[in-house]
Amino acid sequence: MDKKRPLTPLSQVLEEYLASSGLGKGVERAEVVQRWPELVGPQIAAVTQAESVSADGVLRVRVATAPWATELSLMTPRILARVNAGRKGRINSIRWIAGPLERRD
Repeated sequence: MDKKRPLTPLSQVLEEYLASSGLGKGVERAEVVQRWPELVGPQIAAVTQAESVSADGVLRVRVATAPWATELSLMTPRILARVNAGRKGRINSIRWIAGPLERRD
């Protein structure tokens, strides 16, 4: 008799692969860029744009003006705590870069 194995959901297979390959933390870190507005709230999201995360956990964030960049640098510990809450792939630091934001449609 030919016994068929039960089907495994693709999400479970992908999750197991990411965990066993060591890529899971990197993927989770990169997710911060996509989720930035919901992680920091509308006021900060309105004047910032998360751009990328390096392999060593440095989040690069574009800020609309230098005064905002200065203000946010003072808030970095609180923002890091919020961003890292419940996350395995931790962001170690944030690099605030003053400059024009890309238009969001």
